[in-house]
Amino acid sequence: MARHVYHLDLDETKVRNANFAFLPGDPGRVPFIAQTLDENSREIAYNREFRTYICDFKGKNILVTSTGIGGPSTSIVVDELAKLGIKNFIRIGTTGAIQERINPGDVVITSGSVRLDGASKDYAPIQYPAVSNHEILGALVKAAKETNIPYHVGITASTDTFYSGQERYDSHSGYVIKRLQGTMEEWKKLNVLNYEMESSTLLTMASTFGLKAGVVCGVIVNRMKQENIDESLVGRVEKNTIDVAVKSLEILIADNFI
Repeated sequence: MARHVYHLDLDETKVRNANFAFLPGDPGRVPFIAQTLDENSREIAYNREFRTYICDFKGKNILVTSTGIGGPSTSIVVDELAKLGIKNFIRIGTTGAIQERINPGDVVITSGSVRLDGASKDYAPIQYPAVSNHEILGALVKAAKETNIPYHVGITASTDTFYSGQERYDSHSGYVIKRLQGTMEEWKKLNVLNYEMESSTLLTMASTFGLKAGVVCGVIVNRMKQENIDESLVGRVEKNTIDVAVKSLEILIADNFI
C-alpha cells in the first residue's frame, strides 16, 4: 500500500518517484511555476494551504508544493515530502531587502539564515547553522548570471512574524516590543540582506535530515527606502525569481544532481 501523508494529501503513487520540489509560499503561485516547467503539469493535491502540482521537466518528475506562510507550516511540508522520498528543495519566495544597494526586481540567493524563527528550534539547537546546500547555491548563482537577473548572495533574517519580528510599525498597534526595537538596523549593520519567514526552517531541517535545500527570493520592496510594496512590480519580481529557479533546476539536471 502506498504511503500517504495527512496534511499534504499526497502518497507515493501521486508523486511518481519525484525527488525534487520547488516550494513557493503562496498556493496561488503554484500553477504558474508548474506551467513554466511543463504546460501539461497537473494538480495532484490541494489541502489547506498546501497545493501540489506534478511536472515533467527534462524527463524528471518535479513537484511544486506551497508551504503557506512561516516556519510551522513549512516544517510540515518538508517533513511530509521527505517521507515520500523528496530529497532536494528550492524555496521560491518574495522578500524585503534591508541593504540600500538591493533594488526591487533583484533576487536574493540565501547562503545562510539567521534563525529568528521558532520552528527550527524543534529540529536543532540554536547553535546549529541554517545553511544552503553548496551545489544548489552554486546552481542558483549560475542561473542568475545566465538569465541576466541582478542578484545578491548572503545572509537572510528569517522570522516568525511579519510585523513585529521584522520591526514594522505599520501594524494595528503601531508598537514593537523593546526587545525588537532597533533590530532591523542591527541586522543591516551585520550585513544581513533581507527578511523573510521560511528559509531558516527549511535549511535547518534539510541539513538535519540529510537533505539538500536552497533559497531564492525576489525583492518586492527595499525597506531602507520605503515600506509600501509597489504592487505593479510584484508580477515582474515573481517572474524573475521563477526564471532563476527554473534555470537552476536545468543546471542541476545537466550536472546529474537529480
